[in-house]
Amino acid sequence: MTKITLVGILLISTMTGCLFSPKTGKHGELTGVSKRPKWDNPQPYGMVEIPAGSYHMGQNDQDVNQSQVAHNRQITMSAFWMDDAEISNNEYRQFVDAYIDQGKNSTQDKKEGVTGESTDYIDQSAGGSGGSSLKAFDSTRKFLNVYYGVKDDKNELSEQELSKFIYPDTLVWQRDFSYAYNEPLMENYYWHCAFDKYPVVGVNWWGANAFCHWRTLHYNKYRRLKKKPILPRFRLPTEAEWEYAARGGYEHKLYPWDGPYLRNSKGCALANWKPGRGDYIIDNYEYTAPTYAYWPNDYGLYNMPGNVAEWCEDDFQETAFAYAHDLNPVFYYKYNARANGEKDKYQSRRKVIRGGSWKDIGYFLSVGTRTYEFADTCKSFVGFRSVVSILGRSGPAQRD
Repeated sequence: MTKITLVGILLISTMTGCLFSPKTGKHGELTGVSKRPKWDNPQPYGMVEIPAGSYHMGQNDQDVNQSQVAHNRQITMSAFWMDDAEISNNEYRQFVDAYIDQGKNSTQDKKEGVTGESTDYIDQSAGGSGGSSLKAFDSTRKFLNVYYGVKDDKNELSEQELSKFIYPDTLVWQRDFSYAYNEPLMENYYWHCAFDKYPVVGVNWWGANAFCHWRTLHYNKYRRLKKKPILPRFRLPTEAEWEYAARGGYEHKLYPWDGPYLRNSKGCALANWKPGRGDYIIDNYEYTAPTYAYWPNDYGLYNMPGNVAEWCEDDFQETAFAYAHDLNPVFYYKYNARANGEKDKYQSRRKVIRGGSWKDIGYFLSVGTRTYEFADTCKSFVGFRSVVSILGRSGPAQRD
């Protein structure tokens, strides 16, 4: 066989192999869509991975109030990213400044006849060129309108109402406590650089959700510019996610460490709380502490118990534990005060808060203790942190 004939046979074989290869998708073969982006599963800055697993959710101590609201049961959780610390004043200020800039630019856009309107209230492409500021500004409003239960344009939130969800209410330091001189905190806590690393307070549940929505837009704008797949939305943790993360891998424990006490063997406080009647300073901070104060739990999370209580996604219902699902449970009470024509147009639903705060006794710092505040309520002892669902893995045994 000559060399020419051999080369010809090899070429024909190669071409035939390429032609009939299943990878080409020809001849009716199911091969999937080509040129799909590769998922890189990015870790957002300031977040830690909470692995998938199961745990016993609920109280691990006696129910001193006989409330019967936290029956112990086993549930399973999917993996997610979680902020390693509470959102600080300076981090929240980035959101407020962006809102202010968008508001200023939207006024200029309107004068120039740029609409930039979007029909998608969670438009993750907002922030491009040409009318982008107005689009992002409207996106936040539309997000709150939809999330808030507004069903027609006549009842849409005005800019003044929207601002109530954006700006921290600094008057909480005066309103929450009678006969207490908290004016220095009222005047300086959010605005002064001395408190930049302290947890933001005075933000209601709606404002915390607006922050998470903006953070999604802000993060995914960069991902889109780099032509990378977007990350799932930032959001508040469910009650089950919060408790699972707070436990740090420990089962049947009162606190996120291996011991039944709020102090270590040397007598040092392990969290920021109210140890005794009138004694706020024994843990080194009479009010809030910096977000990275004290020791983290085994997942690397700071101040899960104490400092400020944290908003969760769930509506608070005393009997929710009895019928919520045992896989990634969450509870919503399907009620809309505004749609039902009630005077209170801000849906004053009870929302779960977890972790206890600087003003609370040790009982509220237990990882199994449940309590609530109303969604439209701002407090000097309630803050929040964000989570993001992890995609592509369901457990440590699955291979990528």
